[in-house]
Amino acid sequence: MSNNSRQILVTCALPYANGPIHLGHMLEHIQADIWVRFQRMRGNEIYFVCADDAHGTPIMLKADQMGINPEQLIADVQQKHMADFSGFNISFDNYHSTHSDENRALAETIYTKLKQNGFIKTRTISQLFDPEKAMFLPDRFVKGTCPKCKAEDQYGDNCEVCSATYSPTELINPRSTVSGATPVLKESEHFFFDLPSFEGMLTEWIRSGSLQQEVANKMQEWFEAGLQQWDISRDAPYFGFKIPNTENKYFYVWLDAPIGYMASFKNLCNKKSGIDFDSFWHKESKAELYHFIGKDIMYFHSLFWPAMLEGAGLRKPNNIFVHGYVTVNGEKMSKSRGTFIQAATYLKYLDPECLRYYYAAKLSNRIDDLDLNLEDFVQRVNTDLVNKLVNLASRNASFIQKRFEGKLAAKLEDQALFDEFVAQSELIATYYENREFGKAIREIMALTDKANKYVDEKAPWVIAKDESRTAELQQVCSMGIELFRVLMGYLKPVLPNLAERAEAFLNTQLTWENLAEPLLAHQIAPFKALFSRLDMKKIEEMIEASKVENAQVNQSAQEKQNTEKSAVENNEVSEFEPIEESITIDDFFKVDLRVAKVLKCEAVPESNKLLKFILDIGSETRQVFSGIKAAYNKPEDLEGRFVIMVANLAPRKMKFGMSEGMILSAGTGGADLYLLDVDTGAKAGQRVK
Repeated sequence: MSNNSRQILVTCALPYANGPIHLGHMLEHIQADIWVRFQRMRGNEIYFVCADDAHGTPIMLKADQMGINPEQLIADVQQKHMADFSGFNISFDNYHSTHSDENRALAETIYTKLKQNGFIKTRTISQLFDPEKAMFLPDRFVKGTCPKCKAEDQYGDNCEVCSATYSPTELINPRSTVSGATPVLKESEHFFFDLPSFEGMLTEWIRSGSLQQEVANKMQEWFEAGLQQWDISRDAPYFGFKIPNTENKYFYVWLDAPIGYMASFKNLCNKKSGIDFDSFWHKESKAELYHFIGKDIMYFHSLFWPAMLEGAGLRKPNNIFVHGYVTVNGEKMSKSRGTFIQAATYLKYLDPECLRYYYAAKLSNRIDDLDLNLEDFVQRVNTDLVNKLVNLASRNASFIQKRFEGKLAAKLEDQALFDEFVAQSELIATYYENREFGKAIREIMALTDKANKYVDEKAPWVIAKDESRTAELQQVCSMGIELFRVLMGYLKPVLPNLAERAEAFLNTQLTWENLAEPLLAHQIAPFKALFSRLDMKKIEEMIEASKVENAQVNQSAQEKQNTEKSAVENNEVSEFEPIEESITIDDFFKVDLRVAKVLKCEAVPESNKLLKFILDIGSETRQVFSGIKAAYNKPEDLEGRFVIMVANLAPRKMKFGMSEGMILSAGTGGADLYLLDVDTGAKAGQRVK
């Protein structure tokens, strides 16, 4: 490293250790990896670390359901996560776990310093307690009706309909998502981090340039709402680290999770000599610290984390780089449509560099969501990387190999054009530095177009027919390969595998500094295919495989058992499931069948089976849930249609709201279960005899 190089530590948000990595996760890790690889090319001393977030109630419950201990679960998941990241060429210097000796020691040290400095408070609180599971319930394991807007089936900490935040004890009709039981209030002593003590520091920090403008603005809203003390303890049973000098209290997962950044770096320092851990984390450190995270967790990283570091006498991040979500074809990733794609599934069908390039081409330094449009994905990769970039090398290499035994010309054919390409180095570097990857790609592709235009105008295939122009042929083709070399250097942070193959072909290493040094009279290797075209059929195969995998997960024996148990306990049993009870003919004649007009129909997002109907039965409108989701991919198409419903069925409180009747369907079940056809001349409310 040069004496002027920067010292940088980069982290990605820690993936939770209870599920697979998917293409949404990969956006963040690809974004960070491109930035890290660019910094390495610039000669900076940079370390890139991450870890699995391995603690919390969900881990404990999932391990229990699987019949294994949490340690085995997180170890198995970590190996899969590491394989996925390796498959996408994410160049971590270290990948660790929050369930580690380093993290335990650091968490205890930071907690002790916070306590010594007066920032830890204790008080007795009333919490919701599951009487069947004998456990206190985390906010996300309680659901009920929002106390503000009365939306049903909302989590215990915030409403997804009106965005209100509240305490689980404020929920109307709360229920445990673990057992389905109605929770009871129970008192317990808890430990709190005194976040309001840091309001002045945080107010100054958020306007210091350490956050994107959108994040700073959002934080201002939180200040206006008033900062609250943060509950950092959880009662046993809990999978995590025990709080020092307590019997049954554990650190809340969000306390030790960000400390996991430090722990992974500490683990790296222990394994690799020459890195001073303290020099990166002490209060006056000149090293740079950056976190790449998603917008869903910026609250913790922008408030609690810097306040914890400040309270413990440690340095704060230089910046927190927040990105948006990934959508596919303009919609949220969907398991049923096969667009909820796991990283491992993608790697079975497609080159990881294709996704790296596409994400880079659409990434900015803002918090915008990124849409993976699959048709555009295929077209852009094939056009930019195959037709333009790789073709530039292949169309010139054949002449150099056949006519000049692989040796480039001793001088540049067009010095001005070469200088123009090299002159863009600092602009492209600035785009990379500022995480404006989309702008960098556009600049590089504009140069690629110029390079191909040069070759088209020079037409080496024409020159090759004239023996008197042999020297010119060598210079023109060498120039084309020279421009390809510069372009590949610019793209190396995005496409490390392609760059490696290009380096083998060019017989040189690509660094940012040597891009301005042409390969004169240089021997290159025989050209081999550098990149394969994307085939839409492979995309379709991947989507189908994703559908199958998601279906298999949903239908696994354990999942099915849990689903059936939950359905019974939460009253989510679908209307068409058989009822083991006999009735008489007199009972049957009591059933009031009516024609109903569908005013509105929509899928219930959190249910695999249910559609929600608003029905007009003449005298009134009714809300009815029907388990026919699998048969109707576009529920909105049912609007305006007439159906038959049981109008005198007692209302039933379901998990997703009140169902005020039953719609009649026929079929064998699942995707083969359809609404009965009704004469188009029927009227809403008309009795069916």
